[in-house]
This record gives sequence, C-alpha cells and structure tokens, in this order.
Amino acid sequence: MNFTITQTEREYLRDLAREQLELSQLPIMHERVKNWTLHNDLKGEIPMIHFEMATVADTGFYPVCKCESPAAREIEHGLLTNMMNHKMIGDDRVVPSTFHVGHGAYMIPFNMHVKRVNTDGIGYHIEAQIEDLERDFDLIKPSEYVIDSQKTAAWFEFAESVIGDILPVERQNPGFYACLTNDIVHRMSMENMFTAMFDAPDKFHAMMDLLSDNYVEFFKSLEREELLVPTNSSNGVGQGTFTYTNELPKSDSAIAKTTDCWGYMDSQETVGISPSMFHEFFFPYYQKIAKCFGLLSYGCCEPVDVFWDSSVSKFDNLRKVSISAWCNEEFMGERLRDTNAIFHRKPSPNFIGTVKKLDENAFREHIRKTLTAARGCKLEITFRDVYNLEGDLNKPRRAVEIVREEIERNWK
Repeated sequence: MNFTITQTEREYLRDLAREQLELSQLPIMHERVKNWTLHNDLKGEIPMIHFEMATVADTGFYPVCKCESPAAREIEHGLLTNMMNHKMIGDDRVVPSTFHVGHGAYMIPFNMHVKRVNTDGIGYHIEAQIEDLERDFDLIKPSEYVIDSQKTAAWFEFAESVIGDILPVERQNPGFYACLTNDIVHRMSMENMFTAMFDAPDKFHAMMDLLSDNYVEFFKSLEREELLVPTNSSNGVGQGTFTYTNELPKSDSAIAKTTDCWGYMDSQETVGISPSMFHEFFFPYYQKIAKCFGLLSYGCCEPVDVFWDSSVSKFDNLRKVSISAWCNEEFMGERLRDTNAIFHRKPSPNFIGTVKKLDENAFREHIRKTLTAARGCKLEITFRDVYNLEGDLNKPRRAVEIVREEIERNWK
C-alpha cells in the first residue's frame, strides 16, 4: 500500500483519534469493559447487547469516509468504526482506548480462489470448480498461506506515525475464524457437497482431513511468526461479539500461542443433513481445529439445537453458542442452563430490516420469549444481518432501548 497522505488528511485523522480517545475515557466505557469481562467469564448478572452496523446500507447511518488516499481511508474507517455504535446505537460496544493493527494474514483453501457471479443485491451465484469429487479429486491441493510480516510491521509504523502520539497503536488480531463447510461449498456448491458424501465418502473424508490440517498449520504458522497476541479485550470474534476475559493471558508483550486466542466456527451449510451424518463427516474435523483455541464461539444462522446433543456439546472449550432465529430457544435454554456456554441470541432481523416501522409490541414479545427461554443461562444478544432500515435510522437505537427495558422488567 502507498502510505502517502495529505496534510489535511493527517490533521483530520488526528482529530478523529482525539475524539476516540475522549470517548474511550467515559465512565460508561469502563463499566462496559467490566461487564463484558464478567459476562465472558460467566460471572455477569446482566445480558450484553451488540448491534452489528456494517451491513446496514441506508445513507446516513454508517459514515462515509472523507479521505481520498487509500492509507488515510483505512485509518479513518477504523477510527469511525470504533466510535459509531456509541454514537448511533447506544449498545454495549466499547470505544477502545487504542487503535488496532492486525496481522493481515489469510489462508486460501485448496489454493483455489472462489469464483462467483454477483447480483445487484447481496446475493451471488457460486461457480463450482469441483463438480464430481471422485473425478476431480486431483484439484484438491494443500492450502496456501499468505503471511507478510514486513507489510504488517510497515503498516503499524505508519499508523503510529500518524496518530500514535494521541491514540496508542497496538497489534491486535481478531479471534480465529474457520468455517470448513463454507470453504467447501464455495468451491463445489452445496448440491455437489451433499452428493459427494454418498458418492465418494472416502475422498470426502480425505478432503475434510486436509482442510482441517491446513487450518491448524496456518494458525501454528502465525504463532511461529510471532504475529499472535492474546485475544482478551476488544478483539472481535465471529458473530458479533468481543473477547474481554480474564481467562486468556493478559500480557500484551507476550508472544501468544494459538491457545491464548479465542476462535470461531460455524457450519450453516449442513443444515439439511442428519445429526449422525454431521457427526461422521464434519464434527471430527471441526473438533480438531477447535483444540487450537483457548475459547470457542460456535454457530451462525444454523439451528444448533439439531446437532447439539450429538456433536456441538462435545467441544471442551465452548464458551458461546449462537441461538439463531431458526433455533429452538426453549430446547437450548434447557441444555445451556448451568453450563459454561453462553446463550448467544440473534433476534430476527425482520423486525428492524424489512419494515418501515418497528412493531414495538411484537418485538417486545420476541425478546420476552428469549428472556424466558434463557432464564438460568448467561445471555448475550447480537443484532445481525440488518441490511435496510427502510429510511428509519432510529430503529436500531429504539430496538436496543426496548431490549434494555425488557431486561429490566423480566430478567432475574
């Protein structure tokens, strides 16, 4: 990246850095850090709330970057992202007291780039590169790891030179991310994945074994390159949550191991198969990767109740479980009560994202159902997949207010 920015951009970024630092020192931010830490350590008394803003496309909701040079825009986007939930939503996201620079490393599964055709909206069509696993197995190659330590160091130095004397710049990697079935479907399509389990079961296992081994090796490579830091504060982890905890190492100077980090996995693409098939063809490979992590968050939109007893409950380090709009809340409330796994609820986005006006009575009933089902559990609520507010930019803030009101009235 070209690190050249204008003086006007530099001064603007420094003003944003001062604003973030000021917000980070508000008493409410210190209170939120404390509450998140207690919550993630299973000692909290109140549910935590977060609204993911980045998917919302309505003009005026998410700020548009003013800078023109790529380097300035990247810093600007990071600073704005750190502050926008506090300004626009009023949820429990913390405005951090530092600016974070990640390692920028990634893995290309099977060294095969995804081919897809985009639409005018958020949907797309996957162009399958593996049509028949028996015939095309020679296309399954070891994954490529893209790790550029020098680029990471240069970006850190640049960010520090622009705002570091105002807002401390720190290395911070997000929680690990490994979603095997997503990788498979994006290279062979869901239909081909489903039929391959029947037509070529041995090769399917070999494919899953290679992919899971590659993820383990990739994460260990980051450890060997000394690019990992513990994920125990404002680090993001999949599905709209944060890693504040006292259960993972706190020393910022320590070179972290993979087991010092939080990880995330899901398997949305297997929603149509039986629990026994999931346990045979997928769970052993997810479990292999999960052992790399200190703590694990699991699940996205798939109804985890279907695979809970046979598979998901077997993860030793499981700390958060996604309870999606398609999940049996009552069943999962019973299973998670008095365990070490947090009931991580994802309310239906339809109340906010598909109507012009928030139906407050219906939404209250929706939230009360969750509060009843999760009684006796540690509860977290994350709003996700809201793409359009139909022009009412206040709906997210009002929805969070309603959740707080219902918690006050109905959570014991």
